[in-house]
Amino acid sequence: MRRLTFNLVISAVAAILMVGCTAPKKVPYLVEAEMISAETLAQSQDVPDPVITVGDLLNIQVTGVNMTAMAPFNKGRYVDTEGRIGDLARSTNTYSNTTLDVSTDYYLVNADGCIDFPIIGKIEVAGLTKAQVAEKISNEIYPKYVTEKPAVDIRLMNFRVTVAGAVKTPGVYQSKNERMTFLEAISMAGDLDIKGDRENILLYRTNSDGTREAHRINLHDNSLLLSPYYNLQQNDFIYVVPNKSLRASAWQMNPAIAATITVVGGMSSLASLVVGIINLSK
Repeated sequence: MRRLTFNLVISAVAAILMVGCTAPKKVPYLVEAEMISAETLAQSQDVPDPVITVGDLLNIQVTGVNMTAMAPFNKGRYVDTEGRIGDLARSTNTYSNTTLDVSTDYYLVNADGCIDFPIIGKIEVAGLTKAQVAEKISNEIYPKYVTEKPAVDIRLMNFRVTVAGAVKTPGVYQSKNERMTFLEAISMAGDLDIKGDRENILLYRTNSDGTREAHRINLHDNSLLLSPYYNLQQNDFIYVVPNKSLRASAWQMNPAIAATITVVGGMSSLASLVVGIINLSK
């Protein structure tokens, strides 16, 4: 009997040691990423321009040599009777939990995929890149309204990504240069919690045409660097799934069952007390 007990203890210790040796392998990101050749990485470094979608906020500036002629095409600007360029009073707002400043000088892409542009009117922009929209606006202005072709600069003001789940600081994170990688988003959120499942991260995306995608990301896999989802799009949603230990700790027992166990436990204790008293009285 003692030998059987000893063997069981040794087996348990061995199992614990094996778990302890394999657990660190589940922590590092992009395992053996250095094995990917420089040529292969170079082929995957092209970052496409963001495609404008419904709900985007655009900051559009139209400039040229004759700024007085260009002023009416800039939202919030006007030309007074003496030919001077003035600015209308600005009204701003801020999204909760973000640093995104929403100015009335920006253009909101409405549900029809259009913006309402000064003088020109509605322009369809959803599904186009910034360069395509800039060319479209320039062609609408010149030569119909001005004698020189204007320069059109467009900035996407709401390039933001949401990170939720088992990370240290979940929230909405904005990029000011219209670029963000998957690893940058995770870093902004303070990295994964130790109980976050690094092999089962959900990336949820809504495309410019309204279609939706859901993908699973494995941070251990170095092929993430070559994935089309390594470079994020505006409004991507990342959810870090809790691992098995965190899900187990979050489990809650049905209150009715818990109450039953409490009652049974109390009755068992009472029965033990009664049996003890009877044994003493013998």
